[in-house]
Amino acid sequence: MDVVQDPLLNCLVHLSQQNHRPMSADVLKDGLPLVNYKLTPKLFVRAAKRAGFSSRIVKRDLSDLSLLTLPVVLLLNNDQACILQEVDKETGDAIIIQPESGGAHQLSMVDLKNEYSGCAIFVRLEYRFTERVSRVLDQQEGHWFWGTIWRSAKIYRDVLVASFLINLFVLANPLFVMNVYDRVVPNNAIETLWVLGIGVFVVYMFDFGLKMLRAYFIELAGKKTDILLSSMLFEKVMSLQYGSMPRSVGAFSNNLREFESIRVFLSSSTNAALIDLPFSVIFLIVIAMLGGPLVIVPLIGVPVIIIYSLFITGKLKVAVEKTFASSAQKNATLVECLTAMETVKTQRASSALQLRWEQAVGYIAKWGLQAKMLSGSVMNFAGFVTQMCSVSLVIYGVYLIAERELSMGALIACVMLSGRVLQPMSQVAGLVTNFHQSRTALETLDNIMKLPDERDKDRQFVHRPELKGKVEFKNVFFKYPGAEQASLEKVSFTLKPGEKVALIGRIGSGKTTIEKLMMALYKPDEGSIRLDDIDLNQIDPVDLRRHIGYVPQDIMLFDGTVRDNIVMGSPEVGDDVLLEVAELAGVGQFVNRHPLGFDLPVGERGAALSGGQRQAVAIARALIHKPAILILDEPTNSMDNASEEYIRKQLESYGEGRTLMLVTHKMSLLSLVDRIIVMDGGLVVADGPKAVVLDALKQGRLHIQR
Repeated sequence: MDVVQDPLLNCLVHLSQQNHRPMSADVLKDGLPLVNYKLTPKLFVRAAKRAGFSSRIVKRDLSDLSLLTLPVVLLLNNDQACILQEVDKETGDAIIIQPESGGAHQLSMVDLKNEYSGCAIFVRLEYRFTERVSRVLDQQEGHWFWGTIWRSAKIYRDVLVASFLINLFVLANPLFVMNVYDRVVPNNAIETLWVLGIGVFVVYMFDFGLKMLRAYFIELAGKKTDILLSSMLFEKVMSLQYGSMPRSVGAFSNNLREFESIRVFLSSSTNAALIDLPFSVIFLIVIAMLGGPLVIVPLIGVPVIIIYSLFITGKLKVAVEKTFASSAQKNATLVECLTAMETVKTQRASSALQLRWEQAVGYIAKWGLQAKMLSGSVMNFAGFVTQMCSVSLVIYGVYLIAERELSMGALIACVMLSGRVLQPMSQVAGLVTNFHQSRTALETLDNIMKLPDERDKDRQFVHRPELKGKVEFKNVFFKYPGAEQASLEKVSFTLKPGEKVALIGRIGSGKTTIEKLMMALYKPDEGSIRLDDIDLNQIDPVDLRRHIGYVPQDIMLFDGTVRDNIVMGSPEVGDDVLLEVAELAGVGQFVNRHPLGFDLPVGERGAALSGGQRQAVAIARALIHKPAILILDEPTNSMDNASEEYIRKQLESYGEGRTLMLVTHKMSLLSLVDRIIVMDGGLVVADGPKAVVLDALKQGRLHIQR
């Protein structure tokens, strides 16, 4: 299988270079949901935004493309694409660029039209403002949540029109009843009765259709918003600075899942209730026209319900927030137990965790009960007020009828309309709980969206298509977020391109911290880290990690097959590369003996494989993109001696010309390196040729526990 070609991605890479903002293909496609490992036209728009372009997909004939819009990306037949750079004024031929074919060439318009699919993508470079102006413009663009809701403004506009007509149709039934009691019954006007009945029937047919359309449009807007916000949230989580990630994964995932409460709050029933609320004024006006002083009764009932709801709001807000927090704690306990079940059982920790779980459940039950009782009281009180208003209307109406100021039909119509006035109030009162839960969830998600990204969208990184492998630490000081003690203090060393170095030292001496800083997972508090004489902060993290093969000490595999886990970061590679790295890492030694081969399932977190097999898969995954720098943290600590020796020999030949940083406590692996750096307490206590450092350790001049 050959490497997958992506014409749209190649076109975008060329446009970024052409506009003096070069970006690599890996940066442009990183984190996007590729289809068959390639960009689709819609994904092209998202990728183009990263490169500083605004783009739009259009269906247009080739002859209708204005020369002012060039260059434009043309979608060709057979999933191909090209850039229409310009049109030769003398010959009328098109000058197109197909990056994969190597540059521009001239083509007749007739031939291009035969290949053209009818769709094009207009691409325009966005003007970059200064940081101060850019910040003001970002505020004008709107909130990440409300700005997305605003994108469905046209749909909600149609919903408002439909709601206005629906609420007007509500008047049909009270007016029908009033006319029947006041005119049809006293005069025995049967013909009039049928005319009125048919008219009401027609109105209700329209009412049914409009209600169905309104529900459809509201759900359509909700679905659109749900898809956009869900994608936005997950993309934000994937782009967060590693050091800004919340400490509790379980609580974090629970907070993300609470987006569901916002989605429910934006459902059709909620929107219908909120939209119908302003139309209560129409019904009050009609009641005043029909019943005169009877309008006083619902005018008193409405503020009574509102005052009670406001009175309950404070206590309800506290109860909802407490329930939210305890639910996050409960979910955190559950996730920790499920991911560490082996430890729970072997260390007999189930009692302590059961206590923590029951405490969280009890706390949720306590505050959940209080929240439900408070919200229930609002709904019940609204129902009570509605009933009292109906009774009061009847009593007051009887007196008005006795004084000849009101007819019986008008009284019945006013009673029916008063229910429509108070019904939205009752529904809104019932939504108070959902509102507080949604607001709490929105505030939590808003805090997540404000967390810093590792790639600043307004920053243009230095584009380096290739890295030689020189690494330099200069007076690096680093302390983990929330830690009291520094992990690294004034650490300085330099690795030349192709140099092989081992990091050794006590547990907690700072070896793994150096690796994480090299991978740009954290940034140094002081000092600088340079790669090929360029500060690490100036290199795009995606480009950086494309040139580094990293094998951590704690191996994490994803549910899927061996193949899925090896090619996860480079899904477009061919089988020849897969077989090569599998042989280098020793993966072939166990997959070739299994009937499923590379389709062997690894289970969640790689539980179906042994520790040594997981390490072999991790090594293959680190080598799949042929990196210039290798960072190996105890790469063979779970392997037997034979497997370790096999890996050592393979790395000896594969590592030629590549920079190697090896963290190990095994003397057997030190044959891979020529130099040793000794760490202790976050400091470099020794740095020199392997033989010299080992001799110093043997003679006791360096007191380091290996």
